Amino acid sequence: MAEKACVKRLQKEYRALCKEPVSHVVARPSPNDILEWHYVLEGSEGTPFAGGFYYGKIKFPPEYPFKPPGISMVTPNGRFMTQKKICLSMSDFHPESWNPMWSVSSILTGLLSFMMDTSPTTGSVTTTVAEKQKLAKTSLAFNCKNPTFRKLFPEYVEKYEEQQLPVYPVQEQMSSVPTQVENSTPLLDGLNRVEPRKDMENQQKKSLPTWLLLLLVSIFGVVIALPLLQL
Repeated sequence: MAEKACVKRLQKEYRALCKEPVSHVVARPSPNDILEWHYVLEGSEGTPFAGGFYYGKIKFPPEYPFKPPGISMVTPNGRFMTQKKICLSMSDFHPESWNPMWSVSSILTGLLSFMMDTSPTTGSVTTTVAEKQKLAKTSLAFNCKNPTFRKLFPEYVEKYEEQQLPVYPVQEQMSSVPTQVENSTPLLDGLNRVEPRKDMENQQKKSLPTWLLLLLVSIFGVVIALPLLQL
């Protein structure tokens, strides 16, 4: 059972987060238990976690803010074990270093910063950059399989569903350039019309009327008419 001061403090912190959201951090209390908070950390650009969405939980003690909370991560990330408490100066691993002035926003900001680091700690794992990048790409799909995540973070579910929509490439409409097809028929027709005329003219020049030939034969004889026949 949470103490009255604890409930009041957590309610105040939730209102502050709603009013002034923290970059790369989203956190909300469970509808049924204000001592259990759920969070999402967004991977920072320029790191192996870029594009990743990391879902986790914070469990506050009834004595909060005078005692630190326990912190764990649900999403496979390549930096921390899942479903295991993470050792931080702001977690219940180190109650001696806890400061009651710290809040949910400062806890998660510190967790995000420590996530980008490579220092080993209880609950951490060692993986390659490629493995972290692969987990970042599949993180949102993994989270959306969790009913609690879907209920508390509908905006991320919507984001995931938008990513699954088929993307149709915009086809550029090519401007149709009319090709000039040369119609050779009129030209050929013209040629066909011209050539026969030339042939006829040549024939007319070469051949003489029959009556004229007969007249020439009768007057000049065959010897004179033969050369004329060859014209």
